[in-house]
Amino acid sequence: MLRIGFVGCGVIAWAHALGLKAMIDAGVVEAELAALADVDPRRARGLAGFTGATAVAGAAEVAERCDAVWVCTPTAAHAGAVEAALARGRAVFCEKPLAPDLESARTLTAAVRSAGVPAQVGLVLRTAPVFVALRHALSSGELGEPMTAVLRDDQYFPVQGLYASTWRGDVAVAGGGCLIEHSIHDLDILRFCLGEVVSLSATTANFAGHPGVEDVAAVSLRFASGASAELVSVWHDVLSRPSTRRLELFGRRGAAWLEDDHLGPLHVQTSDGVSPRPCPMPDWLDGLGLARDDVGLAVRMYCPEDRAFLDAVATGATPEPDFDEALVAHALVDAAYRSAAAGGEPVSLS
Repeated sequence: MLRIGFVGCGVIAWAHALGLKAMIDAGVVEAELAALADVDPRRARGLAGFTGATAVAGAAEVAERCDAVWVCTPTAAHAGAVEAALARGRAVFCEKPLAPDLESARTLTAAVRSAGVPAQVGLVLRTAPVFVALRHALSSGELGEPMTAVLRDDQYFPVQGLYASTWRGDVAVAGGGCLIEHSIHDLDILRFCLGEVVSLSATTANFAGHPGVEDVAAVSLRFASGASAELVSVWHDVLSRPSTRRLELFGRRGAAWLEDDHLGPLHVQTSDGVSPRPCPMPDWLDGLGLARDDVGLAVRMYCPEDRAFLDAVATGATPEPDFDEALVAHALVDAAYRSAAAGGEPVSLS
């Protein structure tokens, strides 16, 4: 029976906790929600009241009471929470980004590697059914040799609405804006699908006026395979428009596109025509009793990665993606910032 703890009790912690509780109640995993902490005691009490976990004073006490710790704090506080878990030899699930800057992410990754504990990072697009289907279409050869991709990622500036927080407007806490906070997912999934990046160039812009927090980023990537990709990331103030992504990918023998970054469908076009492909979630998710509204669907997004982490901890397998994989995504973000600071000059990653 694994004892689960949370450090940080904001929106993302609720998303994980709702799914974990549903999996525990359904007998999908053998675990209990044991302890949690937040710098705001009201948030801790709120999540404790729902989960039945005990609200405690801080990260060290969470680690003392638990076997696996979910780190869901604002970015700048990740290191302290992870280090508290490592000090007790606990397994760690850390939300992205690992840290506000590359050097801090390297230091944290080295500490996790040295501790030898099971550790996973919340790069959730890797388990999204539509991206699983896209990666299969690529690896199967159905699309032929990948040539180029265009990815647009947009959401309203996450200092308002359902986020109920303002820290993403503070560069000292977040490390930057849409590129590090949201499009680290995009850079990771492009690499996951198309392979290693050898060079990139980028530009950024700031319209909202938060110092050091860009709300537009454009990144051009070149891959070792010869393929290329264009990423545009935007934070706007259209509150009726939630987080959305559109991806178009062209191979020599086929094209694929998606407008829903979770369940798809994935559209595949070859010389034989267009085939819209449903991208259902795993069957076991249907037995969790989660609502089928927007909240229930959002919670379902995190269940596969959370279950995979708990299964790895229970069986002694290596969780994926680990901190080293996340560090590569951080290196891509850092290269994009360096390119933007140099007026869009290309940066080599080879």
